[in-house]
Amino acid sequence: MADVTDSQTTQRIPGPEAGTKSAGDRSPELRLAMGLLQGLRDDLAHDVLAYRPLPPLGKDGPVIRRLPGRLRDGAVWIRHALVAFAAFIVLTAGYTVAASPYDGRSDVGALLLVVPVAAVLLTLVRPVAAFWLSLLSTPFVSVLVSGWEDWPWSVPCFIAHLTVLTVVAARTRPRAAAWMWLLTAVYGAFAGALLHDNTYYGSNTPVMLTLSAMSLLVMTVSYVRREAREEVAVQQSVTAVERDRRTLLEERTTIARELHDVVAHHMSVVAIQAEAAPYRVENPPPELEQAFATIRENAVAALTELRRVLGVVRAEDYEAPDAPQPTLADLDGLLRNVRDAGLEVGLAITGAVRELPQGVELSAYRIVQEALSNVLRHAPGASARVEVSYVLGGLGLRILNGPADQLSMPSPGSGHGLTGMRERVTMLNGEMTAGPADDGGYEVVAYLPVAKDETA
Repeated sequence: MADVTDSQTTQRIPGPEAGTKSAGDRSPELRLAMGLLQGLRDDLAHDVLAYRPLPPLGKDGPVIRRLPGRLRDGAVWIRHALVAFAAFIVLTAGYTVAASPYDGRSDVGALLLVVPVAAVLLTLVRPVAAFWLSLLSTPFVSVLVSGWEDWPWSVPCFIAHLTVLTVVAARTRPRAAAWMWLLTAVYGAFAGALLHDNTYYGSNTPVMLTLSAMSLLVMTVSYVRREAREEVAVQQSVTAVERDRRTLLEERTTIARELHDVVAHHMSVVAIQAEAAPYRVENPPPELEQAFATIRENAVAALTELRRVLGVVRAEDYEAPDAPQPTLADLDGLLRNVRDAGLEVGLAITGAVRELPQGVELSAYRIVQEALSNVLRHAPGASARVEVSYVLGGLGLRILNGPADQLSMPSPGSGHGLTGMRERVTMLNGEMTAGPADDGGYEVVAYLPVAKDETA
């Protein structure tokens, strides 16, 4: 009895093959067909009455920007004028056909000419709706205007539909252009097959498909080129921004490294001197020993904290320079090096020469170095002059070069040197200007403020 009960209560568990097929189990052909239908719905069936006015052309185009002011203001509407002219051609051709003596035409057909004209004008504001209006109204307008002589497109409908296809293709994606051509071919084949026996003159669908294919191909290629050009422009803009940002970060990293080395050197000297000072005084009082010990502890703590904070900007392969950082006293060596590279450069120093804080000295040296490097790269054959002015409350720098030799080829650059110089000046709360000089050369002028109590 137990065996019978078990056999009766045993049920078959339905597997995946017993249920309805999921989306992943559909055949590739079915998925392709559904994808195509979805594309048709997205391009030509979804939001058919969407309001999308055709914008005017930009005034910065290669042709429009060369026109005078009045002509330039009107030339931006050239596309709208062409569409309106095409609508006028459709209206003229329609009334010409409707007015000719032929059995089967009627006055109603002349009135219906407003439909293809409206379809052409509608491309300016509702392109998808314009296509459907042109396609669906074609059989009625064609029969009432020209009878069966021009089938399935009468002359006005032929011109109107070709214009609509061209304008809408220029305003939509290439996939939509392919769908419009395919629907036009389906209509032409259906109309020709349905009324073939009644058509004495034959179908003009092949002519329509040939001309529309050529027009849509041109519009598609133009669309693809425009999209590629815009994408390249966006990528170039993003690349330039990222390059400037990376250059700025690299320059700040370099400045932080140099400041770390400068401040770490001075803090180390303070710690060593504070530790050695009690041994230079015979029988120093306990208060003095405690003061020097406190100074040393604070110096070591500050040095440790400085290395912890600024040390993160060091690359793994970065090594602190063994030699002292350059100062304005090393300008002679710098000028000697650039003279050996072929640059004729002079030096003029005005004011009372004095020792400045090492950060100011280093930044001033780097600014002069970068400015002269720019002269070598971008103005080959030119001469340069460096002016260093020790003024009250700061230091003035002016690096001026003449125009480049016309026979020489300058090296391309992206202005990263100027970015680094401005970053150094900004760090010191200074001011800097850089631009073309009156004689056709280039000059860099910088002012680095120095407080009285900061003078070394």
